[in-house]
Amino acid sequence: MMDLGLSTEAAPADADLIKDTTEATFMADVIEASQTVPVIVDFWAPWCGPCKTLIPMLEDAVRAAKGAVKMVKINVDQAQGIAGQLQIQSVPTVYAFFKGQPVDGFQGAVPQSELKDFIDRVIKAGGGETEADNLNDAVEAAEEMLTEGAADDAMQTFSAILGEDANHAGAYGGLVRSHIALEDLDQAEAVLNGAPAEISSSPELEAAAAQLELARQAADAGPVAELTAAVEADENDHQARFDLALALHANDDAEAAVAQLLELFRRDRDWNEGAAKSQLFTTFDALKPSDPVVLNGRRKLSSLIFA
Repeated sequence: MMDLGLSTEAAPADADLIKDTTEATFMADVIEASQTVPVIVDFWAPWCGPCKTLIPMLEDAVRAAKGAVKMVKINVDQAQGIAGQLQIQSVPTVYAFFKGQPVDGFQGAVPQSELKDFIDRVIKAGGGETEADNLNDAVEAAEEMLTEGAADDAMQTFSAILGEDANHAGAYGGLVRSHIALEDLDQAEAVLNGAPAEISSSPELEAAAAQLELARQAADAGPVAELTAAVEADENDHQARFDLALALHANDDAEAAVAQLLELFRRDRDWNEGAAKSQLFTTFDALKPSDPVVLNGRRKLSSLIFA
């Protein structure tokens, strides 16, 4: 697997990340320590049932942050002075400190997913980068490789990202598109079909599916010159116009392809069970939503529909 520098660095030892504190050491362990890295303080009590559930989950979330945050646990029964100063009225209560000041917090036991969101917010409050930030940076780098034609390198990078987060929709869609760029359409389809259910309907995978459909159509597309001549000879040869749109897209001219499909829709929107409109949506889905071809194409299609 390609080294992204995301998980190879040795994680700090538990003693550096998680500790118990007292009123006597609170200033050093929390206020002073938070001058350089956010410190999460868990206020708990031995008689508190939810505390026993929350503590190991919070510890796991702190370990997963690999040093971007630290955690301190304090028994309120033995630190009533601190609990009073911070107005801790129930346990568990969790506060995050940065540069000596509370920056975030919550009360009660929360799900693991909310803990991760909390940790990410705290990391950002401390000016750090979350794991998600690092992965997204890696996705951007892989996308640039794909744009520059380095599909093999992009594929390796997307695969490495998925090794860190198997549900990263951006990386999964990128992996599919890498196989498409390498003209391995069967493998692209296999990767797409193997996507986790949690992300199978994500915009990134829907775009990849649309690109795969267009790539398969491109394999059977006819020559642009002959199809153009056929359309010029008979402007109502709808099949020739539709095939011309496929051929234009296969030759990386999405704008011209959309123009032909819009003209076909204008002439006969019901032809071949609305094939022009369906193909337009597939083309739009395969491009970025902000692409001028998509923006202009959707606007013109709407004008035709409501004309």
